[in-house]
Amino acid sequence: MIVVGVTGGIGSGKSVVAGIFHALGIPVYDADRAARKLYETNAALLKKVTEEFGQEILDAKGRLDRKKLASIVFDDEINLKKLNKIVHPLVKKDFKDWKELHHASPYLIKEAAILFESGTDKDCDYVITVFAPEQLRIQRVRQRDNRTIAEIKKVIDRQSTDEEKAARSKYIVYNDEHHQVLPQVLVIHEELLKMLKSKIESRVIEK
Repeated sequence: MIVVGVTGGIGSGKSVVAGIFHALGIPVYDADRAARKLYETNAALLKKVTEEFGQEILDAKGRLDRKKLASIVFDDEINLKKLNKIVHPLVKKDFKDWKELHHASPYLIKEAAILFESGTDKDCDYVITVFAPEQLRIQRVRQRDNRTIAEIKKVIDRQSTDEEKAARSKYIVYNDEHHQVLPQVLVIHEELLKMLKSKIESRVIEK
């Protein structure tokens, strides 16, 4: 089973690229969305996080207030590591279970904003980095999330640089308004299918 990671800086367009793969019939695992869902469905996780960071991270209905949690961990490296130590193993297990459900697919996509930073690129055979210039990314996020430039730059500063991501990726998709994204994804899709076919043929010959 080939697993392909899709990553990129905030506002780069990871979800756009992942959405194209999904439209091509390839299952997509959104690691960020999966983590959010775990907070809602895994009572033990919410209990652990609340014990670590206090009741103030919950809203009036006892649900996680993600903004309050983010305010505690975002600028505190120690607290962020504590949170990641709690959450990442559960997301990893969730991905493993999800992967088994889609074992018949030619390959799988794992979309994650912090694929390299979390070390989960090790779960992938190949990685695609989605690239867009920083100013364009800031513009997109401001329109999407109504965040300030300072807030967006804080997120950018905490993520690996595009150069670091590119150096560790097999593919680069440019989502910079000068290149069409769809043809780039189609080329990668066809190449991955060819690789899979070649692997299957090699196994048949070996037998």
